[in-house]
Amino acid sequence: MTERIVLAYSGGLDTSVAIGWIGEATGAEVIAVAVDVGQGGESLETIRQRALGCGAVEAYVADASDEFANEYCMPTLKANALYQGHYPLVSAISRPVIVKHLVKAAREFGASTVAHGCTGKGNDQVRFEVGIQTLGPDLKCIAPVRDLALTRDKAIAFAEEKGLPIETTKKNPYSIDQNVWGRAVETGYLEDIWNAPTKDIYDYTAAPEFPPAPDEVTISFEAGVPVAIDGVKVTPLQAIKELNRRAGAQGVGRIDVVEDRLVGIKSREIYEAPGAMALITAHKHLEDITIEREQARFKATVGQRWSELVYDGQWFSPLKRSLDAFIEDTQKYVTGDIRMVLHGGQAIVNGRRSGTSLYDFDLATYDTGDTFDQSMARGFIELWGMSAKVASSRDLRVAGQ
Repeated sequence: MTERIVLAYSGGLDTSVAIGWIGEATGAEVIAVAVDVGQGGESLETIRQRALGCGAVEAYVADASDEFANEYCMPTLKANALYQGHYPLVSAISRPVIVKHLVKAAREFGASTVAHGCTGKGNDQVRFEVGIQTLGPDLKCIAPVRDLALTRDKAIAFAEEKGLPIETTKKNPYSIDQNVWGRAVETGYLEDIWNAPTKDIYDYTAAPEFPPAPDEVTISFEAGVPVAIDGVKVTPLQAIKELNRRAGAQGVGRIDVVEDRLVGIKSREIYEAPGAMALITAHKHLEDITIEREQARFKATVGQRWSELVYDGQWFSPLKRSLDAFIEDTQKYVTGDIRMVLHGGQAIVNGRRSGTSLYDFDLATYDTGDTFDQSMARGFIELWGMSAKVASSRDLRVAGQ
């Protein structure tokens, strides 16, 4: 029986050429797997037909947009996950769901190997292969660009020689990855980190310098998940899409950062994540009134570690699973409404309310009716500073000897 290889297929030049390239290099039949994670653009059927036209023996397509929003974007939101304080893990969280469908297709079509289109310099090769090893430990992995020397110029020449049904233009110098949680742009002109991004780079966001009128929005959460916008019930996917539209129109969510890649190099990345950044901002402000102080402080540390694990391709790891359990427990009372104004590149919270709030007006007020017993403060301060006071006394005593 002829060996079969499952290929993560985007419909673009590199993965389209990889179908025939893999076949010629290995003698195997190629099954193309396309997964919709809300990236927009061409229909799955169009992508499926292109894969078959490029020589795939089968083309497996999956609409995973709701699955991605529910099972990957929402945990990211609950963690307030921002790698290095900036990046909402746009690409990192899409890889595990794609891996899940790659392994499923490999089982369905009897493939022994899974292929992806990553280079040897990026993070995604790790995310794909670690995920595949975890979910399908018997499966082998190959990367045509990395392992079979499929460079872009060779891809264009191969496509032209074979008459493949794809566009082989060299006009776009950027590497772009997008899904409903956001959009990532790198390489080309951006590799000089002194160069400012040009206007043509952006697609999810309008220029914040000339915004429309301020847009006030109320986001309702239940246990950390957005369930309504301006009183209209929404699914997680609908919430992300609506805020992509509204926050994107105001230029919210543009990120320009040099980040530390897993492979040990620094890389300049441009991200657009209007819906994600608006939701994370709203969610964090709701947590501020519903999560107890020490729990909140520790959760910030957990969220940072969670972000690093996911960025580093450890979505399926035991530690990440344990951190999920802690984060989920913290969301029990994160229910309520956040009002925010979207304008000129910013999402600014100006109102919050919750039936599970820890904010007590009578304790917080400085007006008549204040229930806070100020007489307790003196003794509290004495005890709170006791250890530092004793240590300071010791320092003075030793210094005087």
